[in-house]
Amino acid sequence: MSIGRTGERGPVPAGTEAADPRRWWGLVVIALAQLMVVLDATIVNIALPSAQRALHMSDGNRQWVITAYTLAFGGLLLLGGRIADLVGRKRTFVIGLIGFALASALGGAAGSSGMLFGARALQGVFAALLAPSALSLLTTTFTDPRERGKAFGIYGALAGSGSAIGFILGGLLTEYLNWRWCLYVNVPIAVVAVLGAFALLHDRPGHGGTARLDVPGAVLGCGGLVAIVYGFSEAEPRGWTDPLVLALFAVGIALLAVFVWWQNRAPDPLLPLHIVRDRNRAGCFLTMLLAVIGMFGLFLFMTYYLQVILGYSPVRAGLGFLPLTAAIIIGSTQISARLLNRVAPRMLMVPGMLLACAGLLLLTRMTVHSSYTSEILPALLLLGLGMGLTFMPVFATATAGVAPRDSGVTSATVNTAQQVGGSIGTALLNTVATTSAAAYVTAHLRSPADRATVVPAGVVHGYTVAIWWAAAVMLLAAVVAGLMVTTKPPRHGVSAQAQVRESVG
Repeated sequence: MSIGRTGERGPVPAGTEAADPRRWWGLVVIALAQLMVVLDATIVNIALPSAQRALHMSDGNRQWVITAYTLAFGGLLLLGGRIADLVGRKRTFVIGLIGFALASALGGAAGSSGMLFGARALQGVFAALLAPSALSLLTTTFTDPRERGKAFGIYGALAGSGSAIGFILGGLLTEYLNWRWCLYVNVPIAVVAVLGAFALLHDRPGHGGTARLDVPGAVLGCGGLVAIVYGFSEAEPRGWTDPLVLALFAVGIALLAVFVWWQNRAPDPLLPLHIVRDRNRAGCFLTMLLAVIGMFGLFLFMTYYLQVILGYSPVRAGLGFLPLTAAIIIGSTQISARLLNRVAPRMLMVPGMLLACAGLLLLTRMTVHSSYTSEILPALLLLGLGMGLTFMPVFATATAGVAPRDSGVTSATVNTAQQVGGSIGTALLNTVATTSAAAYVTAHLRSPADRATVVPAGVVHGYTVAIWWAAAVMLLAAVVAGLMVTTKPPRHGVSAQAQVRESVG
């Protein structure tokens, strides 16, 4: 591929515009912005122990550094896609970049945990604007089907490697500069992307000019999710039967119920319900939600386990996650992508979730003195392979056969399930871990002299209890995929792979 060359093959179909000669450089700008959004979901993980010490966060509240971002991102993603259609994709893209950079600078300068949580939530708000507009710009920039396949392949590979880059870059910045640079680093990236957007990207008119924003739907949906996640986090200090915790769960469920009712009546619903009424599509959304609940919780625990319990440096801890990411990429590109057109999707999704469950079950055996090579590494490889086997058929099946007008909202719904699963998983499993750890320490601490051995053992005990829960969720995901995703292998291999490329980004 020659950047800057048109590279056309064959005549341009009648009625289509001439290809932009700088479109491959435009792809670099779009991919850079997407990489920043994906990277930010993991870069802060490695910095979290340092940030927790600096800002005096409690173990129960630390998860909000991750959850505030994923919750705002997932809760507003559908609304962000609709805004991009109405306001203009390039304009929304630039606004998203500038807002993301300002929120990152605010987080880097945070003097308190509340300020950091707020900045991370703001990052999620602007990421919800940025991600759909980036995908839409990519779709309108590359109109030739063959070039579009290449472009989505590059975009998907960068998006898929973002978590690995986040872990490594987070480790380097935390160890050699300061945890705050894990947020400040977004500012120069965003500046380059904004300049590139003005110079290289061209918007094309959308088709949603007469549609209206479903603001009530966004408020109800996001409000319900926030109440539920906040309920999980408050269960750790207050207990599961505390009136506030029960009230938060009740309010969250009520708001989500009203959200569903409103989507049936809204003139321009945020989430057209016919999309989730399809059995296979609903099964894919639910499988994604459950799979990510387990994976995001694990990211949090393993970061603390490697740095606090095993004493790894931030860089070494970041590198410790590399096998997991490599296994996800291999499972996705070398196994799922090759088998997707030959076997039914659930024949990949069910074994994938069972492999991930097996990896988590191995991790339930970890102790204060576990060896990374013999005990942690095999579990991470199994988990990554299982997630890679699952992600590709989920994206392909969820977006197969939808009407063109629903393709954007369907892709956004898969991504929303991913972000919401991350929010719920991080909050729920962090609460389980901290509660179990506290109970263990209370039961085993006989004298102050025992504290040096009992507290680390209690922390690891909390992690293993939470990982048992994560394994159960993965098993439930396997059952959901097996019972709900009943579609047959796709008839046309090329079109199925194209769907995967488009949805992975």
